Amino acid sequence: MSAFDRLDEVAPLQLFPGFLARAIHGEELTLAVVEIDPDADLPEHHHANEQFGLVISGSLHFRVGDEEQELEAGETWRISSGTPHSARAGADGAVVLDVFAPPRTDWQSLATSEPQSPRWP
Repeated sequence: MSAFDRLDEVAPLQLFPGFLARAIHGEELTLAVVEIDPDADLPEHHHANEQFGLVISGSLHFRVGDEEQELEAGETWRISSGTPHSARAGADGAVVLDVFAPPRTDWQSLATSEPQSPRWP
């Protein structure tokens, strides 16, 4: 296995309707670039993984526990293990970077599609 990957060669995973992730899994974490359709909703959920994120482009309305924030490019979030959270993309959608520890092994059962060009430069 190579130490390098090209995101346009990584098979996208359908996380939720409107949420397409390209994930790279390591021994201790998962790195994912997630393309989010305009106005797409991420329903409230929680997981055992700690999660950090960064908005690369677009915007999101994000809720973590009891805290809500409008996030734009360059803004980040932290989610502790087991904390309920949800999000809604802005009118132009968004591209975000997510990091999970431990790795998202539950994503291994998700449907993939053929690798394709990402929606960002």
